[in-house]
Amino acid sequence: MSHEDETDHSKRAQDEHIESIEAAPHQNPEPPEYPQDKALELIADAGQSTTLTAENNARVLREIDLRLLPILLGIYFLQQLDKSTLSYASVFGLVEKAHLHGQEYSWLGAVVYLVQLVAQPFVAYILVKVPLGKFLACTTLCWGIALTCMTPANSFGGLLVCRMVLGLFEAGIPPAFIAITQMWYRRLEQPVRLGSWYAMNGVVNMFGSLITYGLGHIKSSVLEPYQIIFLFFGLITIVFSGAILYFMPDSPVQAKFLQEEDKLLAIERLRMNQQGLETHEWKWNHVKEACFDIKSFFWFALMFSISIPSGGISTFGSLIIESFGFDQFQTILFNIPFGAVQLLATMGGAWLATTLKMKGPVIALLCLPAIAGCVMLLRIAHDGHHNGALLAGYYIVSVYPGITPLIYSWSAGNTAGETKKKVVNGVVLVGQCAGNVLGSNLYTTNEAPLYRRGLLSNLAMFCLLIMLCLMNLAYLFFLNTKHEKQRARLGKSAKIVDHSMQAVGAVPVDKTDAAPPQTLSEDNAFKDLTDWMNEDFVYVY
Repeated sequence: MSHEDETDHSKRAQDEHIESIEAAPHQNPEPPEYPQDKALELIADAGQSTTLTAENNARVLREIDLRLLPILLGIYFLQQLDKSTLSYASVFGLVEKAHLHGQEYSWLGAVVYLVQLVAQPFVAYILVKVPLGKFLACTTLCWGIALTCMTPANSFGGLLVCRMVLGLFEAGIPPAFIAITQMWYRRLEQPVRLGSWYAMNGVVNMFGSLITYGLGHIKSSVLEPYQIIFLFFGLITIVFSGAILYFMPDSPVQAKFLQEEDKLLAIERLRMNQQGLETHEWKWNHVKEACFDIKSFFWFALMFSISIPSGGISTFGSLIIESFGFDQFQTILFNIPFGAVQLLATMGGAWLATTLKMKGPVIALLCLPAIAGCVMLLRIAHDGHHNGALLAGYYIVSVYPGITPLIYSWSAGNTAGETKKKVVNGVVLVGQCAGNVLGSNLYTTNEAPLYRRGLLSNLAMFCLLIMLCLMNLAYLFFLNTKHEKQRARLGKSAKIVDHSMQAVGAVPVDKTDAAPPQTLSEDNAFKDLTDWMNEDFVYVY
């Protein structure tokens, strides 16, 4: 069935729609006969819709941010901290005490991502079926237990099993976070929110390094310094899972911290995303579309390309600094500026993407300093006389983490349909896991101090990213043109304003954020249509 035929078929099958908010903002919508989005159920139960204004939007957005962001930031901080404990532990004698040889240390870093790669199809299905808040609480508890169990492990086999379990339960965190961002935020707001929790990578490299520096000075006759690190962070993670269970809402529909009117406003904020809210219904036609959508391959390629340098540098970052000639405590301290640059690049990239309302060009821009940093590390002599320049090159490379959340956001903003969103998120994470596995193994301890193979591969991937961005931009332009022609054939306005990328109140009163230019008797916002099926969907660059 062609794209156009599938769209028409979907329209014929769905014969009851939400009335126009513009024409009847408080009219009780009749419930449709087809399986509907939870947002429509809430509107039907309330007996009315609502009108979004700049004032009530700002108030509800503030409430959502205050409840969600501390939890999401805390979870991601702990996840990155728990994964980074391997890198910190390597500085405090893990390699020697556990008798790791050859590629064994590399595989301890890579196995987390390998398990996550295998788990993604199952995670995609689970995320459609289960409440997201409870899912996050359970997975956080389980990976905290896995990290705690690394404390007594003193061999490659024991550490490998613990790292596999750790990776399994961390596998659902990024796709769940992307789903939560799609569920709660307008497309204009998504880059900064995605960037904020991903920026915890930089915070981990700063404060994690300081905490580890302190833990490394603890003298114990029972535990090695690296075992204290595993135990400390594992127990903190277990305790935090209880806070997630209590405070994290499952969706705007079930959010107890919002009044009923504010729940309606939270839903109305999402109408112009044209992405729906939640249905808990797995649809195989969405899966098929995701598999045949060229965008899915672009998201995979983009994430795979950035994850190769990410996997290598995150695992070997401390060893790269140590190769400049610093001792273990100097290495930990010199890793702090790396985190600061990560933080600035991630939030700066998100701010720039929000300001320009484009993500592809910002991704290409962030590749340029990373390319320069790789060249510096490859060309400057490691002779003990150029440590300042080598550190500068290492810090310049560290702008690359700002790229990953922009790819998350770019993918999330261009995908609609409950099942398709989860499948595409899974595709993105498969690319990330595969890249991290390969990236970790392109660096080996035998290549110290130059790590030439790893750095050359990173340089090639940053160049490839620029080319992929240009190709994807061209394809999105083609899809927008195709949707314009579809709208014209259906008697709608070919050119429509993408209100999801506009600030609320930034348009005239007669063209409010509550409704697009065409009548909403044909509103597709909460019909669980994919972006291909929905001619009102506007792709973002």
